[in-house]
Amino acid sequence: MSSVNKQVKIFDTTLRDGEQALPASLNKRDKLQIALMLEKLGVDIIEAGFPVSSPGDFESVRMIAKEVKNATVCGLSRALEKDIDACGQALNIADQFRIHTFIATSDIHVDTKLRKSQDEVVEMAVKAIKHARSYTDDVEFSCEDAGRTHIDYLCRMVEAAIAAGATTVNIPDTVGYTTPSEFGGIIHNLFNRVPNIDKAIISVHCHNDLGLAVANSLAAVEQGARQVECTVNGIGERAGNCSLEEIAMILQTRYAMLGLETNIQSQEISKASKLVSNLCNMPVQSNKAIVGANAFSHSSGIHQDGVLKGQNTYEIMTPESVGINKNNLNLTSRSGRHVIKHRLGELGYQADEYDLDAIYDAFLRLADKKGQVFDYDLEALLFFDQQKHDHAHYQLEYLQANSGRNIIPSATVKLSVGDQSITESATGNGPVDAAYNAIMRVVKDRIINIVDFKLDSKGEGADALAQVSVVAEYNGRRFNGIGLATDIVESGVRALIFVLNNTHLADQIDEQKQQISGV
Repeated sequence: MSSVNKQVKIFDTTLRDGEQALPASLNKRDKLQIALMLEKLGVDIIEAGFPVSSPGDFESVRMIAKEVKNATVCGLSRALEKDIDACGQALNIADQFRIHTFIATSDIHVDTKLRKSQDEVVEMAVKAIKHARSYTDDVEFSCEDAGRTHIDYLCRMVEAAIAAGATTVNIPDTVGYTTPSEFGGIIHNLFNRVPNIDKAIISVHCHNDLGLAVANSLAAVEQGARQVECTVNGIGERAGNCSLEEIAMILQTRYAMLGLETNIQSQEISKASKLVSNLCNMPVQSNKAIVGANAFSHSSGIHQDGVLKGQNTYEIMTPESVGINKNNLNLTSRSGRHVIKHRLGELGYQADEYDLDAIYDAFLRLADKKGQVFDYDLEALLFFDQQKHDHAHYQLEYLQANSGRNIIPSATVKLSVGDQSITESATGNGPVDAAYNAIMRVVKDRIINIVDFKLDSKGEGADALAQVSVVAEYNGRRFNGIGLATDIVESGVRALIFVLNNTHLADQIDEQKQQISGV
C-alpha cells in the first residue's frame, strides 16, 4: 500500500454541522478560537460555515480563512450559484480553500423535497461543480442522503461529479440509516462501478441516529474512502456526527491491523474536546469514549489491580496519548508566576495562548478562597480568560446578594456601561434572579429573554468552580454566555454580562453593515 493510500484526511465540520445542533450560534471570536484549536489538532480541512446563510456566518468564514494557515478552510453551499458565489467571496482571502457544494440524490429527497427529475438533479450538480471550479480547483461535491440512494443512480451521480471537476466526492449517510456492512458495501460498489473513481478522493459523512456513525465511517475507510467528515465530541444534527477523536484514535490504536494514518496530533484531543464542550455549552457524558471523565477510570478491584501491575492490562491507549494528565498537581497562593507558567506548559498550553498576568491574578484570588488549586482549576481559569471581551462595553464592578429562609432575596449590582457606572438593586425569586433583575434595570434599553440556564461544576469537591452557561434571546437571535466563579451568583451574573457584551457587538456589526449598504 502506498503512502498516499495510507493517509486518511480528517475533514472537521464542528463549526458547520456541529453548530447546527447548538441552542445558540457561536460568535466570531468563539468560532475562530475553535478553528485555531482544530488547526493545532492537525485537522486537514476545516468546514468553517455556510457563508450564504447569514452575514455573521459569512464574516466568520472569512475571518477563519484569513487566520488559519496550516489547514484548508472550506465553506458549504447548496448547488446554487448565489451560494457558491458567497463561498468564493468569503474564502478568497485564503491562499488555499475548498468549496463544498451538495444536492440530494435519494428518491425521497429528489421527489419530495426537490421535486425534480434525476436528470435535472445531475444537471444541477454538474453546473454547480463547474461554477465552483471558477473560484478554486479544490471542489467537493456531496450526494445528500447517499445512504438511501439507489446504487445505480449514485454511481451515475458520482461519475458525473468527477467528470465535472469535483476533486473530492462525499457519500453521506445523512440520516444515520445504514449499517456498517451496508455502508461499506456502497463504497465498495462505487470503487468497482465508477470508471473515473481514481480521479477523486472518496469521502464519508455519517450521522449517529442509530449510534453507528463511527462504525460506518470505519467500514467505508476499510473499503477505500480516504476522507472522514467528523466533529469534535461527535456533536451535530440530531444524534450527532462521527466523532473525530474516536475515528482518529481507532486508526492510531489499530494501525497494525488497518495500516492507515491521519495527521491528527492526538495529544491535543483532550484540550479540543474541553474547548468545544465549554464554548458550545454541550457537556461530554462521563462514559464517552476517549474524552469522557470515566474513559481512563477503573472502579473494579480486579481492573485496578491489573492496571497497577501493567497499564495495558485494561488500557488500550494511555491517557497521555490524548492529552490527559492524570497527575493533578495542587498549587497554593504561595506559588509564583513561574510555577503557573511551567504548569500550564506541562498541560500543553503555550505562553502566547494566554495572558500570564491575568491568569496569575485570577489564580491568586481562587487560591485565597480554595486554599489549593488543581490542574483542572487552572484550565478553567485559562478558558475563562480566553472568553473575556477586549474593552468590554459592560463590566461588573460590584455585586452583593442576600438570601435565606424567611427573607426576600435581593441583590445590588454596579456595572460600568461604556464610560458610565450604574448601580441598581432588585428582589427576585432567588439571589440569581434578583441579580438578573437588577442588571435588567441597568440595561433597560435591551430586552433580553433568558431561555436556558445551566450550572456545572468545574473541578471536584464543595469548593469547585461554578460555571454557569446561559442562552438568551435578543432581537430574534440567540446568544450564549459563560461565567466562572467560586460563587454561583457571581458566575451567573458574569454569564449574563457575557451575553450583554455579545449583543452589543452584534448591534455594532449590524450598524456597520447598514452604513456600508447606505440604509
